[in-house]
Amino acid sequence: MAAIDFSRRDFLQSAAAVVALGATTTKGQEQQTPRKPPSGSVVISSANGLRATEKAATMIAAGADTLDAVVAGVNIVEEDPEDNSVGYGGLPNEDGIVELDASVMHGPTRGCGAVAALRNIKTPSSVARLVMQRTDHIMLVGEGALKFAKAHGFKEYDLLTEKSREAWLEWKEKHSDKDNWLPPPDPPASGEKRSDASRPIAFTYGTINCLALNEKGEMSGVTTTSGLSWKLSGRVGDSPIVGAGLYVDNDVGAAGSTGRGEANIKICGAHTIVEMMRGGVTPTEAVKAAIERVVKFTVEKRLLDSEGKPNFDLKFYALSKDGRFAGASIWSGGKFAVFSGGQNRLEDCAFLFQRPQKS
Repeated sequence: MAAIDFSRRDFLQSAAAVVALGATTTKGQEQQTPRKPPSGSVVISSANGLRATEKAATMIAAGADTLDAVVAGVNIVEEDPEDNSVGYGGLPNEDGIVELDASVMHGPTRGCGAVAALRNIKTPSSVARLVMQRTDHIMLVGEGALKFAKAHGFKEYDLLTEKSREAWLEWKEKHSDKDNWLPPPDPPASGEKRSDASRPIAFTYGTINCLALNEKGEMSGVTTTSGLSWKLSGRVGDSPIVGAGLYVDNDVGAAGSTGRGEANIKICGAHTIVEMMRGGVTPTEAVKAAIERVVKFTVEKRLLDSEGKPNFDLKFYALSKDGRFAGASIWSGGKFAVFSGGQNRLEDCAFLFQRPQKS
C-alpha cells in the first residue's frame, strides 16, 4: 500500500459518497454482502508498534483472544523506558508527573473499558481491560483509577525516568525567560547533555493504537498514551474516550488514532470512521475523510500555520472486518505498522498536505 497524496476534490467526492451512504436504510444495510474475515489474522498499529503487532499476531496464531493479544502487544511499549510516548518513561505534565490514559474494546462481547489521568502504573491498558471485565463502569479516572489498579495487585512505580525528567527540566528552563528557572551551567555540572536551541521545546504527542482481527472474524483494539507532554495536570485527550481514540464494532471494523487528541475529540474520529465503513466506504476512504473533517474543524488561529493549515499532525488507523486496512495523516511522512500475510512491516500513511522540505 503506497503513500497516497489526496486532494480536497477527492475528499469532497468521498464526503458526497458518505452522505449518500448515510441515507441508506437499515434494511438496505442488512442486505449488503456480509464481510468475511481474511484467511489469516491482521494486526495494525501506529508506527511505534512493530513489536506490538508481532506479539499480538503470534499470540492470536496460538489461539489467544484478540483483546489479550493487543494488550500484551502494547504492554511491550508501555514498559519500555526508551519510548517516551506511553507508560514508563512517558513525558510528564507541566508539574513533572506522568499521567496515563488508555481504552480497550472487545468486539465479540461489545465490551469496553478505560482509565484516564492514571499515575504510578506502567500498563494502563491492562487496567482499562480490568475496568471492562471487573466493573459495571466504562471509565475510571485519577485517584479512583489508581485505587482500582492497586486493589487488583498492580504495583506503583515512579514513571519518570532520568531521560524524561531531564526533558521536563529542559522545558521548564526554556519555556519562559521571565520566570526563575535557569538553564544549567555550561558545561552542565552533572555532565548531562542539553539542547543548544534557544527556542522553547515544542509540545509532543505520544500514543500507541493497536487493532486486531483473527480468522474467526473477532476484533479488538487498544489505545494507550502518556498524552501531550507538559500538559495541564488532569488533561485527558482522545485515547481513553470510546468513539474518539478507539472504536470497535465486530460486525464492521475498528479504528483508532494518534496525535492531537483535542482535534480528534471534536469529530469523534474512530466512531466516524467505523460508521463510514458500515455504509460501504473503504478503510482508506474513511480515514481520509476523517482527516479532512479534522482540518475543517480546525479554525483557531493558534493552531494554523501561515498558509492556514493545521500546525499539528493527527493520524487515523482503520481495519475492516474483511481484513482491509489503512492509515492516514494530515501531513506527509507518516507510517503505520502492519502484520498480515505472515509479514510484519511499516507501511506509508495517506496524507492531505505535503510536508515542506527542510532547507
